[in-house]
Amino acid sequence: MKLSARNVLKGKVKRITRGAVNSEVVIEIAGWTEITSIITNASVDHLELKEGSKAFAVIKASSVMVSVY
Repeated sequence: MKLSARNVLKGKVKRITRGAVNSEVVIEIAGWTEITSIITNASVDHLELKEGSKAFAVIKASSVMVSVY
């Protein structure tokens, strides 16, 4: 996968809090830092995100996107 974003942080999904439309996804980076992102429930399902799964926090401008590896 190639991205234009320069800030790609490898981590692990610590917590997913689902809402009616969106989910709050917390990714633990380096065992002590947390990055929180709001993404659609459809994206959580499509990426097959679960607590404990590996993921990237992809940061570009003011957005935090989530990717899996």
